[in-house]
Amino acid sequence: MVKALVLYHSQEYGNTERMAEAIAQGLKESGCEVTRFNTNDGRFDITSFPKCDCVAFGSPDYFSYIAGGLKTFMDDHYVQSTVKKLRGYTGKPYALFYSHGGGGRVKSVMMELFRRVGRQVGDPVESCGKPNQEVLDKCRELGRRLGKTASLKG
Repeated sequence: MVKALVLYHSQEYGNTERMAEAIAQGLKESGCEVTRFNTNDGRFDITSFPKCDCVAFGSPDYFSYIAGGLKTFMDDHYVQSTVKKLRGYTGKPYALFYSHGGGGRVKSVMMELFRRVGRQVGDPVESCGKPNQEVLDKCRELGRRLGKTASLKG
């Protein structure tokens, strides 16, 4: 079974978490075993990352940048994949989603930063404020597409 990770940050309004739930639902619909992790709850254990076949990253737009917990993940990822040269940290299909209150400039940062993980699947899904049904449907579809891509890879 394909193991999927939804790694995101959500706190005050829960907008990114709603999107993460929809992504996870789509992944499950494609047959994946899904782990959701909110970096607001703590630091993700980077040593468990190689067990994931695919990952979806989600962040609110904080001053046109990703949330600190996701930046910490990428710092840890860099150490494991580049400094220590350990296997299993790159080459993964991934998807992106983000929420914002009117800016949305975090998209370009996410696209640049997370490309180090592997190959992006689909276009990033954006929500300005609380995600509406159309945004949640796009998230579910992106989750399904990511899950199918990971299934084909394995």
